Amino acid sequence: MKKRHIAGIIVLVILFTAAFMGILLYAKLNLINRVDLDSEQLKVSDIYRTDEDDTDSSEAYLTDEETEDDNPYTGFEIVALVGLDTRTASELANSDTMMFACINHDERTIRLFSLYRDTLLNIGNDSYKKANAAYCSGGAEKFLSMVNLNLDLNVTKFVTTNFNALAKTIDILDGLDIDMTREELIHMNNYNVETSEVCGVEYEAIPVPEDVSFDGARTRTFHLTGTQAVSYARIRYTEGWDYKRTERQRLVLMKIRDKVVTAGLPTILKICDAVFPLITTNLNNEEIISMVRYCVTYDIIGSTGFPFDKAGLDVDGMDAVVPVTLESNVIQLHEYIYPDTVYIPSNTVLTYSSVIQTKAEGGSVSQVIPEESPGSESEEIESENTGSDLSRSGNQQQVRDATAEEPDPQPTVEPEPQPTVEPEPQPAEPDPEPEPSEEPEPMPEPEPVETSPVEEPEL
Repeated sequence: MKKRHIAGIIVLVILFTAAFMGILLYAKLNLINRVDLDSEQLKVSDIYRTDEDDTDSSEAYLTDEETEDDNPYTGFEIVALVGLDTRTASELANSDTMMFACINHDERTIRLFSLYRDTLLNIGNDSYKKANAAYCSGGAEKFLSMVNLNLDLNVTKFVTTNFNALAKTIDILDGLDIDMTREELIHMNNYNVETSEVCGVEYEAIPVPEDVSFDGARTRTFHLTGTQAVSYARIRYTEGWDYKRTERQRLVLMKIRDKVVTAGLPTILKICDAVFPLITTNLNNEEIISMVRYCVTYDIIGSTGFPFDKAGLDVDGMDAVVPVTLESNVIQLHEYIYPDTVYIPSNTVLTYSSVIQTKAEGGSVSQVIPEESPGSESEEIESENTGSDLSRSGNQQQVRDATAEEPDPQPTVEPEPQPTVEPEPQPAEPDPEPEPSEEPEPMPEPEPVETSPVEEPEL
C-alpha cells in the first residue's frame, strides 16, 4: 500500500508540474505582438472561393477531428515566416526573407520553400515590382495577398521577426555548427560587422585558415554565434547568389529547430523572454501551442526555392528574378506542395504570367547558368542579349542576377582571383614546357583577401 501511495503522489507531482509549466509557457506567449488582419484587404486565390458564398473552399485548412495519435489536426496549412529588414526605425520594412512552412497534418510532414526576394511579381494594383517590396508598402495584408494571387495559394497565417530575434535564439541555444567554404567564411566575417552592430553585440571574427586544404569547394565545420549564423544566412556574393542564400536560410532554420526539440525547459523559457517581444503574428495562443506540440515532431521532407525556372533580368530599371514563366513555375510549386492534387492555374495567374513574360522579353540578360546544371559550379557565361525569348516552351536556361539590390559593396573585395595578383608567365604559350604548366597548378585560387577578412561589411 505504501508503494502505491508513493507512486500516486509521484504521479500527482508530475501532473501538477506539467500543468504549472504549461500555464507558465502559456503566459509567456502573451509577450508576442499580436495583430488582426483586415479581412477586406487580405485576398486569396480564386480557386479557394465559391460563387455562392465567397468563402474559402480550400482543403488547406485545419479540421478538428480526433486521430489515433491524439493529434486533432488534419489537412494542409501554410504559415508564412517573414524576416524583416528592420535595421532602421521604420515600422514597415522590406521582407528580405520570405519562407513558407507547408504543413501536411495527414502525413505529419513539412515542406519548406523560399520566395526569392527579387522575384518580379504583381505586388498589388497591377504594380510589377520585386516581391520584397510588398510588405514595406502595405504590411502583412498586402504581402499575403501578393503571395496568394501570384502563386494561387491561401496563406492567412504569418510570423515576422528580424535579425536580432534570430541571433538571440541561436545564442541561447549555444550556437550552431555549420559547414562553410573559405569564401563563405570570409563573406560571413564581413557581413557580421553590420549584423553585430544591429544586434548590439561585440563583433567577433573567425580567423581564416591558411592551409591549402581549405580551398575551393572544400568545407570545414565552424561553431557560429548568433550574429555569425545570421550573417552566414545573409551571404549573397557566392556561387548561386540569392538562390544559394535562401538555401542557407532554410539550413539555419532547420538547425535551430533540431536544437529546440532537444532543449530543456530553462532554455525554452530564456528564448521566450528574449525573443517573443521581437515577434509579430496573427496566430493565437492555442494555434501556437498546437504547432509546438505537434509540428516539431513532423519530418521536414522538402526544401526548395521559388521560382524554379528563372532569369536574372534588368526589367524597368530593376535587377529582378523573373519567373520563366510564372504559370509553369506555379504549376511546379503546387506539385511540390500538394503532390497528389491536380492543379489548374487560375485566370489571375495566367494574366500575371502573360504580363511578366511581356516585360521580360524587353529585359536585358545578365550572367547565365546552363539549365542542365542549375546551382552547380559550372562556368558562368556572360550575355548581354536583349529582347530574350522567354516563351514557356522549349529549352529554357536558368539565369542568375549578377548585380545586387541595395547599396551593398560590390563583391570585388572578396576572394575573386584577379590575374594581377599572381602573374602567369607566357599564359598563351602553347609549348609543353614544365615551367608554365607547373605555375598555375599549386595556386589555382589566389586568395588576395583572406589576410583581411573584415575589410568592409556588405549590407
